Amino acid sequence: MQRVKANNLEDQISEVVVPTQEKIEVREGKKRTVQEKFLPGYVLVKMEMNENTWQVIRNTEGVTGFVGTGKKPTPLNPEEAKRILAYMDVEQPAFQTSFAVGDAVKVVDGPFTDFVGSISEINTDKGQVKVLLSVFGRETPVILDFLQITRL
Repeated sequence: MQRVKANNLEDQISEVVVPTQEKIEVREGKKRTVQEKFLPGYVLVKMEMNENTWQVIRNTEGVTGFVGTGKKPTPLNPEEAKRILAYMDVEQPAFQTSFAVGDAVKVVDGPFTDFVGSISEINTDKGQVKVLLSVFGRETPVILDFLQITRL
């Protein structure tokens, strides 16, 4: 878009999109939401195709080629473009779990590692469970991620 503005082509190149989707990533025991490219290496450009616009896009650093069979890019079918843009807005699916209330589980990560308890609640939206652990001889409810426990 910087090159588009520098060449005064805002009226001919209206949109540049890197197709991404939000994903939940677990690193070092912490969950983070990140933007992940689902078509790596591709950029969608909504533009009026002419010699000036094509020249600007073709000579942009990092652009190595175009989708198409000839020397010039082949435009996407509007329905294909709509599907790609709609896929970007698809919500991350809720966490999948094979746990059930009452299951005996062992904690495999975190400060309660190696404690054993039973599941009292499951929150699939957050990917968490409430586990009743025996701490100092008392049953204590602890909220843990699905990744922190394993079924016995």
